Amino acid sequence: MAQKGKIFVVGFGPGDFKHITTRAVEALQQSDMIIGYKTYVELIQDLVNAKSIISTGMTEEVSRAQEAVRQAEAGSIVSVISSGDAGVYGMAGLVYEVLIELGWTEATGIEVEIVPGISAINSCASLLGAPIMHDACTISLSDHLTPWNLIAKRVEAAAMADFVIALYNPKSGRRTRQIVEAQRILLEYRSPDTPVGLVKSAYRDRQEVTMTTLAEMLEHDIGMLTTVIIGNSSTFFYDNKMITPRGYQRKYTLGEEKQPLRPHQRLREENEPWAMNQETGTARNDFAADPNAGRFNKPSIAATPKPKKTALEMATAALTMVKGTGAVKVKPKLVQQKIESIFELSVSPGVANKFFTPQQMIALAEVVGEDGTMEYTPDHQIHLKIPTTEPERITERLQEVGFLLAPIGDVLSLKACDFCYGEKADSIPYAEEIQAKLGGMSLPKTLNIGFNGCGMACYRAVFDDIGIVYRKSKFDVFIGAKPVGRTAHAAQPVVEGLEPEQLIPLITDIIEEYNANAHPNERLFKYFKRVKKILHFTYQDMSSKIKVEPAPCGD
Repeated sequence: MAQKGKIFVVGFGPGDFKHITTRAVEALQQSDMIIGYKTYVELIQDLVNAKSIISTGMTEEVSRAQEAVRQAEAGSIVSVISSGDAGVYGMAGLVYEVLIELGWTEATGIEVEIVPGISAINSCASLLGAPIMHDACTISLSDHLTPWNLIAKRVEAAAMADFVIALYNPKSGRRTRQIVEAQRILLEYRSPDTPVGLVKSAYRDRQEVTMTTLAEMLEHDIGMLTTVIIGNSSTFFYDNKMITPRGYQRKYTLGEEKQPLRPHQRLREENEPWAMNQETGTARNDFAADPNAGRFNKPSIAATPKPKKTALEMATAALTMVKGTGAVKVKPKLVQQKIESIFELSVSPGVANKFFTPQQMIALAEVVGEDGTMEYTPDHQIHLKIPTTEPERITERLQEVGFLLAPIGDVLSLKACDFCYGEKADSIPYAEEIQAKLGGMSLPKTLNIGFNGCGMACYRAVFDDIGIVYRKSKFDVFIGAKPVGRTAHAAQPVVEGLEPEQLIPLITDIIEEYNANAHPNERLFKYFKRVKKILHFTYQDMSSKIKVEPAPCGD
């Protein structure tokens, strides 16, 4: 019987070795494989001796979890790493989701151990002083997986309830409005002078700590590595520290050795008038929170306390509520957020056709509605994101009007040139056959095939992962382009004058080998460079090293 593997989901804290737990280090050193976001892998690489380390990009969480499960099922001990705590916006939940989808149970499946770590709210708070001494909450501003209107509701609810708030993922290169909207909501309920702490890269080499206010916080640098901690109505600054009182000033006299009230005396209503009455179950309404001072106002002299109900009266009222008789009926206050599935797909008029019909545009407007989004891409596709519980209805409607549908993500995508609007039509069937057989195939990373219908190669297919050029009734094939970056280069030519009937089998073999052997998130050009050979094609370095002359000096 094959040995069962194990998955550790490790939270390694802020990144400093002093703040990683002993158990986390043990788990990392016991592991055959480490899987994580590349920045996190770099932070802990000196602590591991695993045979294999797989690092992936920022949005590759699902592929990391799936690869961890595959490796553990094959008998390996795997550590999936998260900064902070793995159960707070980390990988713990996703690993369980992947396992559950495969029918995993704790009794019969591979072993899973969640290794806790210090979350960002705790590590950042320690650098600021003591800002989360009272009730606090965490809210991620990333709407990559959560609809923004739901995030906005949570920000508003936390602001109304006077929570200290820690904002995770406040801003990125593409997401810039969320932090602005969050500030606007908060200013409706909090003073502009509310203390705010900005902590970037806590306990790492580039650590930055900034003390500011709610009104001025956007004047400072905020990014994905920043945690924003917003004080409540009683938080204050003192000597470059951000402090939220716990409330002991109401119970004790700070600085005095002898306290004026003994513990049993402090629990009396006259000494703690703000607290809930243990007999009536209500709090006095003549004490209101002062949003400016964070303390409690004294009751008005004219205020008259309400007479207490007898035990019989309270019991009768409770029985009336339970039975639903009499004039008083209690409607339960249930809070249940509607969980919407976001259906994502891409549509195009066809492999060679780039013309949309009026019927197609009408169908797009109908299925997307007011809550969905449409994004036109350089690949002559429109990406759709539609909240729905009926994806089949959407696909049926789009196919009715002749759209070509494909999934979004790490899949095979084919883009063909315009074929001079179909005048050079000999190669179109081959492009359509590739699309029919391989289009939308799930792969370790997005793979783009560029297809040119003539030797003019006007589309520049040689700058895609796989480039195909139809020339003199035969095909030239290129693989391994790197289209962006300072070391960008065209694909390597591997076949010239390929017979048409050999094209589909060759492309299929290349893709199947890549799919079987590439690491998660590894582009085709990286895979080709690492293994040095795909099929019988040997890797050649296409990124020529050009000596750049220094700029001449001028006046």
